[in-house]
Parts: sequence; C-alpha cells; structure tokens
Amino acid sequence: MEMEFKINDFEGPLDLLLHLIKENKMDIFNIEIEKITRQYVNYIELQKSLNLDVASEYLVLAAELIEIKSKMLLPNPKIEDEEEEDPRDDLVKRLVEYQAYKDITKVLEEREAERSKIYTKNPENINNYIDDQNISISSDLTIDDLTNAFIRFLERQKDNKPLHTKVTVNEISVSSRKKFISGLLKDKKKVSFNELFPIVNKEYIVATFLAVLEMAKSHQLIIVQNNTFDEIICEVPNE
Repeated sequence: MEMEFKINDFEGPLDLLLHLIKENKMDIFNIEIEKITRQYVNYIELQKSLNLDVASEYLVLAAELIEIKSKMLLPNPKIEDEEEEDPRDDLVKRLVEYQAYKDITKVLEEREAERSKIYTKNPENINNYIDDQNISISSDLTIDDLTNAFIRFLERQKDNKPLHTKVTVNEISVSSRKKFISGLLKDKKKVSFNELFPIVNKEYIVATFLAVLEMAKSHQLIIVQNNTFDEIICEVPNE
C-alpha cells in the first residue's frame, strides 16, 4: 500500500489508524492486526526517513499494535469455563468512540456553516424614520398596543354589561366624539383611555376609538404608556 499522505493530515494516531482500516476496507470489529500493524509501522518509518517529526503518541500506538500482534500470535492457554479475551477489544472500543466523535464533529461543523449564512440585526430606535403623518404615540407604544388595550377593554365590559339595555336611534358620529374628547383634554390635560368609553354600546365604542386614532394622527393628542401593561393615557401634546 503506497503512502501518499503526511503526518499533518491526521489529528492523532487513532485518526491515522482509522484511515488505514477504511483504506483496507476492514471491519472495525475484526481488524486484521498483522496487516494493519505493518502498514502503520511502515508509515511511521517513512515519516522518519523524510526527516519529519513524529509525535510520541504515534510511537506509543505503534508499540501497542505490536504488542497486540504478539499476543495474537502467541498461543494462549484457555482456561475452562472462561471466555477468551480478544487483545484487540480495548483498541476497538477506542476506535468506535473516536469515530463517533468525528461524526458528531462533522454534523456540528455543517450546522455552523449553515448558521453562518444567517445574519441578525439588533433592534434600533426607528423614531427618526417615522413620517409626520403617523399617529403620535410616545415611547415604544404601537398601534397594536392601542388595539390590544381596546380589545381588553371590551372583554372587561362583557362582565359589566347591564342585564337590560335600552336601544336608541341616536347616531354617534366620530366628529362628535372628537369634540367631546377635545373638551375633556382641555379641562384635564390627560385622561385614561378607558375613561373615554362611559357608554357601552357598539356604535359609541367604535366611534370613540376611531376618534382617538384620528386625533392622534392629527397630533391633537398623544398616547402614552410608561411601562408594559400599564394603563394607557391620552394627553394634550406638548406645544
């Protein structure tokens, strides 16, 4: 078998031995120890003849292979009722563990390569990019936060809904609710979002919610929430 590889091609003596076993298409559980020892030792001698440094661990494994070969060649008196021990067992166990390690390393390297193709970006403040026509919402509050607050308000009102309601035909307009909210803010400067819904019926609630959105968009009020899950407040904008 021609040796066309160098000592630096391997990560250690087990890596070299595993390579020789695969090159010879041997069963790792039934290594032809005489053949594999001869090839391994020849490889070590070749490296020395090329004036290449051979690490001591390679020499240690070479001595171990020679010892295993010797044990297999010498007659072994079999003790009755005692299973004969194979001198290769410990070496095979180490090779199997090393192969498993190499397989796992390969999988991790593939996953690392895939992950390197994914780029992430840290969150940043995009207030500088917000169009002046956008709704005036302070801090990190979003329209989704306002909508969720509105939904939570409706859920709470289900429990407070009176047993008997009186249906009226009075139309509730968005403009009338804007006028009411504007007057309320003129007196109080700030008001809880929930306080804007003293009457609980579909037309009144929808008109009020739309009025808040339109007023925020035209900067007639700003929507504030100091901390997550805190009460949402509507305020007169700073002049």
